Amino acid sequence: PIRKLAKDLDVDLAQVEGTGVAGEVTREDVVGAAKQASVFKNLEAPEWSGERDERIPVKGVRKAIAKGMVDSAFTAPHVSVFVDVDATRTMEFVARLKKSVDFADVKVSPLLIMAKAILWAVRRNPHVNSTFTGEELVVHHYVNLGIAAATPRGLLVPNVKDAQDMSLLELAKALQNLTTTARDGKTQPADMQGGTITITNIGVFGMDTGTPILNPGETAIMALGTIKQKPWVVDGEVRPRFVTTVGGSFDHRAIDGDIVSRFVADVASILEEPALLLD
Repeated sequence: PIRKLAKDLDVDLAQVEGTGVAGEVTREDVVGAAKQASVFKNLEAPEWSGERDERIPVKGVRKAIAKGMVDSAFTAPHVSVFVDVDATRTMEFVARLKKSVDFADVKVSPLLIMAKAILWAVRRNPHVNSTFTGEELVVHHYVNLGIAAATPRGLLVPNVKDAQDMSLLELAKALQNLTTTARDGKTQPADMQGGTITITNIGVFGMDTGTPILNPGETAIMALGTIKQKPWVVDGEVRPRFVTTVGGSFDHRAIDGDIVSRFVADVASILEEPALLLD
């Protein structure tokens, strides 16, 4: 993750003095040495505008987002849970996929494994993939997997239709196409309709976890935090491992804590051991 961050920020690691416990270069070292940031555009704070206040009309996509979030927050009683996960084997799996000829032209990241983990966990806990109408719980026997994407137009949640039928390679291509289209501002309204469960990848912004608000009409939203090396106890010994935090918010009208806990535990188990996907 540090090497990738340095590459994204155009930082020469050989020129960075590490401040970690063993002299290793930390995330803070890279950010501190960077001149330009791909996410934040420029790490230097711009000058204040001459005007004391700036008034931005709330309309279009931003107005729709605001209404949807208010409706969701004050309609569905949210419950959130979190678990720390040793994602070392996921990182190793991602590294192998990147070297695979089949995945040569496809972006591969831990998000792909997270997506596959959710699809696997949904089969074992189908009620998380549902819609609560007030009169009935509609359990969907298909997965339109939403991916929350930060775009120039605001937060959009397009979804991959019938993701449950896709191979790992097909899913990787679908996720790449979905995110590229969203960031280019070309997402069509139909692409954001009919979602059944959503992932928000807050780890790309360096966040460990959060309490996401449900996409309206859905029962669950999962959050993938940043993956970074931390001390972790393995077989009674403290070792450096790639650790992340998996979190999720759920509609407590539709499902209870036992289903929530089993579902999150299933997602975590795949991130800990992707070989379970072969089952």
